[in-house]
Amino acid sequence: MRSPVPDTIRPIRFDAGRLHLLDQRLLPAESRVNAYDDAAAVAEAIRDMVVRGAPAIGITAAFGVVLACDRARDRNAAPWRAEVDAAIERLAASRPTAVNLFWALDRMQVVLDRCGSVAEACTATLAEAQAMLEADIAANRRMGATGAALIEPGRAVLTHCNTGSLATGGFGTALGVIRASWGEGRITEVFADETRPWLQGSRLTAWELLRDGIPVQLLCEGAAASLLRTGRVGWVIVGADRIAANGDTANKIGTYGLALLARAHGVGFMVAAPLNTVDFEIAEGAAIPIEMRAESEVLGLGARAVAAPGARAWNPAFDVTPADLIDVIVTEHGAVHRPDRAGLAALRERSGG
Repeated sequence: MRSPVPDTIRPIRFDAGRLHLLDQRLLPAESRVNAYDDAAAVAEAIRDMVVRGAPAIGITAAFGVVLACDRARDRNAAPWRAEVDAAIERLAASRPTAVNLFWALDRMQVVLDRCGSVAEACTATLAEAQAMLEADIAANRRMGATGAALIEPGRAVLTHCNTGSLATGGFGTALGVIRASWGEGRITEVFADETRPWLQGSRLTAWELLRDGIPVQLLCEGAAASLLRTGRVGWVIVGADRIAANGDTANKIGTYGLALLARAHGVGFMVAAPLNTVDFEIAEGAAIPIEMRAESEVLGLGARAVAAPGARAWNPAFDVTPADLIDVIVTEHGAVHRPDRAGLAALRERSGG
């Protein structure tokens, strides 16, 4: 057992009527916090990946609704609900794949339906958004403990993209499992894919792990097969942006390939995500909308063009891993081994719906 892992990173904070977001586009070179007082600007921050990661996106959008209520009150908007609903529509359009975004906005709509005035809405939505933030951190700690208990000691783990405090309210999903596993002495080190084209692995995951004193080695996605072949890795642990009712999982592009490689090499494949990431209205992964992003993200590196002039780029932000390639889905309410429709439905039932 090692000493407890530090948990100091908090990318989302609401204070004095403003939403404060750690600008993840600038890490690790610069730690800048941007302040927002307008829902439209929050939607733009989500779309431009100032904040990213499905749980963090949902929480941020909830605070965007708080700002919309505040603005309607300050302007004495007569049809205040119509103004807030328009802001919610804008927030919903910011990132189409992350189901937590729509879960959070639906939850805020329920709160709004109970409010008879804009003043009441300001108070109620702020309390709800704060509760969502605090509940996310607590859920991630439970998830981390559940996932860590499944990891046999003595080997490394491989992760993809960023699923830590930066992608959530705090502690993380897949990286929360890794944090807990490291604290319990179950893993020897962490390997992290660079995660092209935004390099969330090298910029964000490595930054988080090093801050917490956890050793990390980066690799290009193309090196994962050779790494898994060595036998050094016991588990591949990833997060999820949306999980279909049958267990098919949408996550950062490159996850599907890792699942295939893990199965070929006899390595466990774990998805760690809050239960609200499961979209029970979508039967299977083929129906999950996949966000396509700008070609420039692939054709260049930052502001510098690297591709041959005239080349095109195919740039999906996510791919879908079939449930039969996933060994276990870990949530804050427990784990589902060999996930399928019945297993996930039973987990929802046990959690109280």
